[in-house]
Amino acid sequence: QVQLVESGGGSVQAGGSLRLSCAASAASGYTVSRNCMGWFRQAPGKEREGVAAIYTGGTYYADSVKGRFTISQDNAKNTVYLQMNRLKPEDTAMYYCAAVSGSGYCYLPSPYIDDFAYWGQGTQVTVSS
Repeated sequence: QVQLVESGGGSVQAGGSLRLSCAASAASGYTVSRNCMGWFRQAPGKEREGVAAIYTGGTYYADSVKGRFTISQDNAKNTVYLQMNRLKPEDTAMYYCAAVSGSGYCYLPSPYIDDFAYWGQGTQVTVSS
């Protein structure tokens, strides 16, 4: 079983920044560098949506966050990050880290949420105007 532990959420004013972290448990043997990792978010009353993903050096960003968010990974720490700059009130949501299973592949131009088998517990991001 792969455990993903998110951290870094919080409350910030519009225009501010936050960095989310997602650490994959070493005990599971899961390696973020070999597998597609993604960040998703879900606001109250809305469906969960993909925000960003990273796989073998390639990245994906939702149109709503392009130019403001950056996904990266630290292979030594087996951790994926989401740097969020110029935050807007509409970015307010629960943010989830997710990882694929099996071959580790995901279709980066448009990652499918169903490809992600492992999920973190979520971390809340609240942006006030």
